[in-house]
Amino acid sequence: MNVFVTGGAGYIGSVCVEELLDAGHVVTVFDNLSEGHRSAVDPRAKFIRGDLGDRDLVARALVDAQAEAVIHFAAHALVGESMQNPGKYFRNNVANGLNLLDAAVAGRVRKFVFSSTCATYGVPEKMPMDESLPQRPVNPYGESKLMFEKMLLWYQQLHGLEFVAFRYFNAAGASRKFGEHHRIETHLIPNVLKVALGQKPQCEIFGTDYPTPDGTCIRDYIHIVDLAQAHILALTPGRAGFFNLGNGAGYSVREVIQACERISGQPIKAVEQPRRAGDPPRLVAAADKALAELNWRPKFPQLDDIVATAWDWHKRHPLGYRD
Repeated sequence: MNVFVTGGAGYIGSVCVEELLDAGHVVTVFDNLSEGHRSAVDPRAKFIRGDLGDRDLVARALVDAQAEAVIHFAAHALVGESMQNPGKYFRNNVANGLNLLDAAVAGRVRKFVFSSTCATYGVPEKMPMDESLPQRPVNPYGESKLMFEKMLLWYQQLHGLEFVAFRYFNAAGASRKFGEHHRIETHLIPNVLKVALGQKPQCEIFGTDYPTPDGTCIRDYIHIVDLAQAHILALTPGRAGFFNLGNGAGYSVREVIQACERISGQPIKAVEQPRRAGDPPRLVAAADKALAELNWRPKFPQLDDIVATAWDWHKRHPLGYRD
């Protein structure tokens, strides 16, 4: 299948492109490299440097790629920044995404796969979190993703565009070739591993008084390759709707730090800080729907296995990508 991947130079996109190519698909990557890295694009893929804000370029690129499916990763994704600059998030994640939707309809794309987020739920009413929960985002990032989900529903109803939207929990780990390198790193595991590599003196724990067993936040970590495999399964005709993606197991911040110490063999200093605004105590997925309807089977359900792949990649790429 000819697959058009936006944001394919980013963390999740790069691994998904690799997995798509390994599965025999033909891939075109469309990325403006504002967050992604050119060297994170698998050389087997065609690469187009472009911005989703350029409506004409997006439309031409989709036609030139003879795209049968679109996988849409391109988005701004920093919760804190979205609270400071909401316009940036609505402009890129919603308005620019609309250009892609219109191009997909005009180009007669058969399937649209969207990278959404558990942030659309806001503070959950129950745990684990399934797809029936009400969606009440508490930041513009989550709101922008929810707005795009609603647009997909209308485009399915009015244009017949079949879609799958994945609500991710915490993506982590690495493939052999590609790993996590954000210019502004907010994710826990790479920040902890930087301490193990001697690149930082310490990591930070934001909040130690949550109603959890050790007082720190609990999150559901999902391996990046397992995420990518779900996107490939979503390309099958007839598979549609909203799906949570997580392992269904929660690990606290302290447990993640301990796992990083075990895997790296290095002591990791952690400094306790006050809570960050808007951090729910616990976010754990119920991914039963993806297991049942997509036949999705995570291969890396254990935290230590996820951390081990990240540690292997960071040891081999201590400074991340070259660009």
